[in-house]
Amino acid sequence: MSDVVSARLRRSMDALGTFAEWAMDPELFEGLARPSVCDFVFGNPHEPASTEYVDAIVRAAQPTGPRHYAYTQNDPVATEAIATGLRDRFAMPFEAEDIYLTNGNFTGLSLLLRTLTDPGDEVVFISPPWFFYESLIVGAMCTPVRVHADRTTFDLDLEAIAGALTPKTRAIFINSPNNPSGRIYPPSTVERLADLLTQASERHGRPIWMLSDEAYNRIVFDDRAFMTPTASYPHSFLVYTYAKTQLAPGSRLGYIAVPPTMSERAALRSPMLVAQITTGWGFPTSILQFAIPELEKITYDLSALQRRRDVIVSSLREQGYDVLEPEGTFYVMVRSPLEDDVAFCQLLNAHDVFVLPGAMFEAPGWFRISVTANDDMVERGIPGFAKAISDARGSRGHG
Repeated sequence: MSDVVSARLRRSMDALGTFAEWAMDPELFEGLARPSVCDFVFGNPHEPASTEYVDAIVRAAQPTGPRHYAYTQNDPVATEAIATGLRDRFAMPFEAEDIYLTNGNFTGLSLLLRTLTDPGDEVVFISPPWFFYESLIVGAMCTPVRVHADRTTFDLDLEAIAGALTPKTRAIFINSPNNPSGRIYPPSTVERLADLLTQASERHGRPIWMLSDEAYNRIVFDDRAFMTPTASYPHSFLVYTYAKTQLAPGSRLGYIAVPPTMSERAALRSPMLVAQITTGWGFPTSILQFAIPELEKITYDLSALQRRRDVIVSSLREQGYDVLEPEGTFYVMVRSPLEDDVAFCQLLNAHDVFVLPGAMFEAPGWFRISVTANDDMVERGIPGFAKAISDARGSRGHG
């Protein structure tokens, strides 16, 4: 492989490590293909996309003239709709000129690293993380710096973050609501983080950029309020994808929004455009861009996700599991009854229940459940969780 694959790509593959090996295992796909399986592994939809979403895409696909299917960069109607939505949600005067359309958050985070970092810069991320952060950082020829969240509250460990900031630190990934924990970082925590970053930026003579991954900022439970972390720190970028809210991860559509408090935003407009182009034409297809004004107005009903969360949390707690109740996202983290979470997940598989082992997202001893599974899967899966924990107790008794 060394003769045909670049060293940079090999490092990214190494960063994916165990997850890539597990996710590409043919036995996993064979198991998930069984009709009886309850699939709680990823945030994939198990029900059709909403009629409102599909209708918006269909209308956007209807040609309005000869240039309807031409090359499209940052469509001004789409960026104005996004800026208006952000102004309404967060009471911050975002401008359309500071909205950059992307093929989802994968592309958004990648092009920000391409724009803002140089080879050898350090980029901090919080563990347990979304499993692609480290590989994105390595792919940008930067050095990933792992900082663990508080393992009791899963809030940010500000002392640990402060200790990780060095003269080489160029950026930090913040993900709230957080995948996998479901934690929404409190405003007080974000403000203290902003103070730390400001002090370190001044001390080191250059800004530390906050890349605020807000893929789930509309997936918030119990009527909680959510305020973008970019409101607390000017050197930040709001990175969003419509994939989660619309349960349409295959339609790669999102954006980067630069807050109005950033003094460098005008100077960044040309470099950001060049990064969108040189990242590999990181713009969404024209049809998806033309749908954005309608997508911005769709209100997603969270009741089904919250109902499934509540059923899973209460049922598993009754069965004896230690469950972390999420404040947002699609996911529920559960402590494995066995120290070896992969082995316990295999017990679940034997009962037609498939989840994501914690070892795949730097949380050994835990596993993650996705509430994008449909109601039938949840109903059929609950007895499987009960059988698996009973099996685990039996195996410990004979250990």
